[in-house]
Amino acid sequence: MVREPAGAASAAIPPAVAGVEGQHDFDTMLGSWKYHLRRRLNPLTGSNTWVDLTGTGECYPIWNRRAQLDTIVVDGGGQHIEGLTLRLFNPKSHEWRLYWANSKDGVIFVPQIGQFKNGHGEFYAQDVLNDRSTLVKFDWTGVTTTTPHFEQSFSADGGKTWEVNWITDQTHPSPAK
Repeated sequence: MVREPAGAASAAIPPAVAGVEGQHDFDTMLGSWKYHLRRRLNPLTGSNTWVDLTGTGECYPIWNRRAQLDTIVVDGGGQHIEGLTLRLFNPKSHEWRLYWANSKDGVIFVPQIGQFKNGHGEFYAQDVLNDRSTLVKFDWTGVTTTTPHFEQSFSADGGKTWEVNWITDQTHPSPAK
């Protein structure tokens, strides 16, 4: 696997990988990141208890930038999360599939499927939480900035209402001195 240096994502996309509209929506995520994550404990139970975690991650290009592997390691509030997201682009539908897995159980979750419009990415999936059918929504904003923002929400009523349960803010680490 070829690692691109931090900041490489901001370079122009080489002509060999210029492609289908939407294919490079996540290119600016390539490289090293610092993470601040807020996670709601016990979502969809009426709980408003949150825990803050901080850590680092790395996003690697795969298949000549037609896919990515994004890793994260965060700690805080007595919790430790090691996870990864595999992002795959479908050139026919112009949609991304985002697959999440963590080291705790090694299970790859049902993919979130969606795309970006006007700089805002929305991705949806059906899942099960606490033995209840649950819709899951990923919201991505600021991916073309140095401070991307991500929120995950759950809905137990078919998407009429949403409860945010995971908020991530990323920044590039300061250069070594």
